[in-house]
Amino acid sequence: MTRGLRSVVVMGVVNVTPDSFSDGGRWADTDAAVAHGRRLLADGADILDVGGESTRPGATRPLVSEELDRVVPVIEALAADGARVSVDTMRAEVAAAALAAGASIVNDVSGGLADPAMLGVVAGSGATYVAMHWRAHSDRMNDLATYDTPGGRDDVVHAVCRELAERVAAARAAGIADDKVVLDPGLGFAKRGEHNWQLLEGLDRVAALGFPLLVGASRKSFLGALLAAPDGAPRPVSEREVAGHALTLVLAQRGVWGVRVHDVRGTRDVLRVWERTSRR
Repeated sequence: MTRGLRSVVVMGVVNVTPDSFSDGGRWADTDAAVAHGRRLLADGADILDVGGESTRPGATRPLVSEELDRVVPVIEALAADGARVSVDTMRAEVAAAALAAGASIVNDVSGGLADPAMLGVVAGSGATYVAMHWRAHSDRMNDLATYDTPGGRDDVVHAVCRELAERVAAARAAGIADDKVVLDPGLGFAKRGEHNWQLLEGLDRVAALGFPLLVGASRKSFLGALLAAPDGAPRPVSEREVAGHALTLVLAQRGVWGVRVHDVRGTRDVLRVWERTSRR
């Protein structure tokens, strides 16, 4: 992976959901979500990632109409403000509506596996496409968190690279240009805690696929487990931010394209210090 000083894209999370693991539905209505997005822009977000479906383990999928009602008005308002907006969705219908409303990026956590029409919608739009490593929906993804290779090794990095390469091939076949593709290793999705750390240690191998990397580690459970109390209780979601900022610094040093975060201001502070101290 490329080393040295470079700008890291900060993607701020705008969850328009009642059941997000990270913010408990605080921005679940349109006005609150738009106001939150504007605050993230003021804090230094480069991209606002607007999502209307929770992907926490065990989450129930909303109806398509519900997801559309959640995200489209928010995207329209933020895009009208001049924001660069991404839609976080696995559904082609939602992606198409979001792009029509002003989004320019489709952040598909399923990498095109959840909806066969997704890649065609993206190809026809010319939008940037973020393809994440994914194996199943939230209600069963933990059942698929096994990565035994034919040689018997639990090599999550090898499996993620192979499966992401398959998604790249599918995107190309659909007509999505390579320069429009960003890859996400999918921390926490069909991954146990140790798998996430192994992936982070092996990011060079994922980057060797030849595409920019977006990493979303913000507030995730593997950080809570790392910071567990003596009795084993994980650190609460609201108290994982400092660890997330430390990880952002590591990711910047490893040359990732972008980080997807909840605390944009803190992330931007970390990156400013890194950029200033890394000047040659």
